[in-house]
Amino acid sequence: MDKKTLDDLFQNYRTTFGTVQGQKVLEDLESRLHQNTTTFSKDSLEMAYLEGQRSVLLMIKNIIKEKKTK
Repeated sequence: MDKKTLDDLFQNYRTTFGTVQGQKVLEDLESRLHQNTTTFSKDSLEMAYLEGQRSVLLMIKNIIKEKKTK
């Protein structure tokens, strides 16, 4: 993906999650995708699955935050 396309996509993330509705969805994702809870499990496959969910949330939050730090 070229830089312009990627920048446009990231702007779409910021626009989407910058709305009131987007913030509500993000809050729901934070609670469902283990933002503030451990993903530890004795079952390594379950733990990998939970950590995968969490990593998607962290990616979204990093994309949104990127604009604010520039």
